[in-house]
Amino acid sequence: MIFKDHHIISMTSFSKDMIDHILETAEKMEPIALGKQKSDLLSGKVLAVLFFEPSTRTRMSFETAMYRLGGDVLNLGSVDASSIAKGETLADTIRVVDSYADAIVLRHPREGAAFLASEFSTVPILNAGDGAGHHPTQTLLDLYTIKRQSHLDGLKIALAGDLKYGRTVHSLCYALSLYGAQITMISPPELRMPEEIINDLENRGAKVTEVESIEEAIGEVDVLYMTRIQKERFPDPAEYQKVANRLKITTDLLKDAKQELRIMHPLPRVNEIHPDVDDTVHACYFKQAFYGVPVRMALVALVLGAIE
Repeated sequence: MIFKDHHIISMTSFSKDMIDHILETAEKMEPIALGKQKSDLLSGKVLAVLFFEPSTRTRMSFETAMYRLGGDVLNLGSVDASSIAKGETLADTIRVVDSYADAIVLRHPREGAAFLASEFSTVPILNAGDGAGHHPTQTLLDLYTIKRQSHLDGLKIALAGDLKYGRTVHSLCYALSLYGAQITMISPPELRMPEEIINDLENRGAKVTEVESIEEAIGEVDVLYMTRIQKERFPDPAEYQKVANRLKITTDLLKDAKQELRIMHPLPRVNEIHPDVDDTVHACYFKQAFYGVPVRMALVALVLGAIE
């Protein structure tokens, strides 16, 4: 299984064997991610981090991953302080940066930007989120979290919140379809999962159910994956106000949940998970954030050919 020099753009290009290999590699990386072991696996390698949108977890976990493996990071920093502010195209930025680095992590507000970048780059592009499109490295850390906390094969999972614009759930549901997941979609009608994605999932053999409230699914699922309503994705602020605060997880709601239920969230949260939920056995989102480090360590090491 060769990952060297491959772009990581979308989960649709991953097989189950490829995902399993990444997750197994991440588990071996975990002691290094925790600082319990040292590594110089990527000594002499440079990772360029180009974020055209704000980020905390994705950016910092990629940087941590590189540093933990002995590599270096080249950060674009503020877009306003770069040549992009002067009108430089994404294609030209990529052409320049790929001569400075061994791989590029790209986050961009425009769907399809990562694929475009891959057309011009001579080094691997890792998609860190492109608009409402895909976020494959988030999906891989989500799968790793599920595997460490529950199980993947035959999983019963509910995806809740912004399913229309949420790139994390778009990527995740494609991957879950490889594991025979039973997927319940929970959203207001205005934010339901795009029809073409539902059709794709059903064609892949996934069982998909749609409901409008968390109460309808909370007692049946192994994992509840919550997402925030993304104000920045709405072209019309009035449309956002119609659906804001529609879905929320509280401790009262969890009285009907299985003891084994795990609640995940890609973060940041706004008010869709009450802080009291943090102290329950169900809360898993902060562990989820940490798991981004070993997973991204595995990915970068694989695409740079440091391991196979």
